[in-house]
Amino acid sequence: MTTGTSLLRASESPADSGRTDRLAALERVWRRFDDPQALLSRGGRVVEISPTHYKVRGLSGIARLGDIVEQRGKAGARRGEIVKISSDEVVIAPFERSADAGIGDAVFRRGPLAVTPHVSWRGRAIDALTRPIDGRPALIRPNADVTHGAAPGALSRQRVGTGFLTGVRVIDIFTPLCFGQRLGIFAGSGVGKSTLLAMLAGAEAFDTVVVALIGERGREVREFLEDTIGAESMAKTVAVVATSDESAMMRRRAPDTAMCVAEHFRDQGHRVLLVLDSITRFAHALREVATGTGEPPVARGYPASVFTDLPKLLERAGPGAEGKGSITAIISVLVDGDDHNDPVADSVRGILDGHVVLDRALAEQGRYPPVNPLSSISRLADKAWSPEQRVLVTRLKSMIARFEDTRDIRLLGAYQSGADTELDNAVRQVPLIYEALTQSPRDRASVDPFADLARHLKGKLNGDQGD
Repeated sequence: MTTGTSLLRASESPADSGRTDRLAALERVWRRFDDPQALLSRGGRVVEISPTHYKVRGLSGIARLGDIVEQRGKAGARRGEIVKISSDEVVIAPFERSADAGIGDAVFRRGPLAVTPHVSWRGRAIDALTRPIDGRPALIRPNADVTHGAAPGALSRQRVGTGFLTGVRVIDIFTPLCFGQRLGIFAGSGVGKSTLLAMLAGAEAFDTVVVALIGERGREVREFLEDTIGAESMAKTVAVVATSDESAMMRRRAPDTAMCVAEHFRDQGHRVLLVLDSITRFAHALREVATGTGEPPVARGYPASVFTDLPKLLERAGPGAEGKGSITAIISVLVDGDDHNDPVADSVRGILDGHVVLDRALAEQGRYPPVNPLSSISRLADKAWSPEQRVLVTRLKSMIARFEDTRDIRLLGAYQSGADTELDNAVRQVPLIYEALTQSPRDRASVDPFADLARHLKGKLNGDQGD
């Protein structure tokens, strides 16, 4: 058999047109059977089914952890991922419901999932398998080699040192951020975590924003993207969505897909903001998949592999190699039962470059964002503050701490003005500081938070003196 190029080498005269058509048809047949995958697909058969997994015999010799498989049954073709391999069978976690599988169904290996983003993905919403969910045309998928999935070498990364403004005053004053930083938002349910994340996602300092909504309520996804983020910010945003009713594998796969998209734009030189809400639900999905394979729990029901997979994902964010861009990650951590020392929160806090604590008591007082400035810290704040700002923030924290430490005494009526000058200043100024830090998504972003704070204090204190 000759090559396709030689087969199509024919005269262009009308007399030879029939011959050209036959040669073209012959070439199509040759190309079809020249691919070994078209002649034979090696697969296996389903031998056992559980609510979250099923087992397949016949794939062990060619299977690799993380490979995608296609199961064909009465319900049609369904995809899943290989999560465990033994000598005679593999365990597969389906992306859809495992009840769709039947004993004896054929299962074929399709290799690893390829995530090949394109600049046209910005402004789109996709699922964990990179399928569009916004009802718009199919995505453009370049034929590119996928090289994502591993963190850059520790000594090949750029250094972090350039600060930026988020527009949220309480963040920019007390826990300022730098490009390439990884910050955690720690909060219980219903405290205002998603609202704060949406405010941070609107920061104008970034070229591309990637939002991963993991285990979110389906009702809130459209509202979050259209109303909270807004059309202007959404134009440069790629949203990866896995709602709470989707399978554990979809919730487990979605953060990796979002990270691959962020890595693609980082390698293009973009300053990327990755917003992941929430890492706790990702850990829950990891736990569900791991326990389904028989892995024993080691900490409050979490298997050991959960605490291996968390740093594997989070370390991929941060500054890129020299000449590349950066991924600034803002990760929400849903603390179970408002316990900030639960295993996931404790593990994530040690990986990130800072944490912001949202306090339920502050939210109940109507202070939004309900950030506790005394419990929050940015490990890179010294690179973002000027020397004067560092001194000022230290004094502000000291004043706030004095105010909060004496709250019970003042409520009991044991405080007397004039006995302690520092406490008098705290009692007079801290409530005004809290007022200045209050901000809602509808308020304009602050372009100079320290100046805004100074103007508010000056105006209020001068007004009180005038009265």
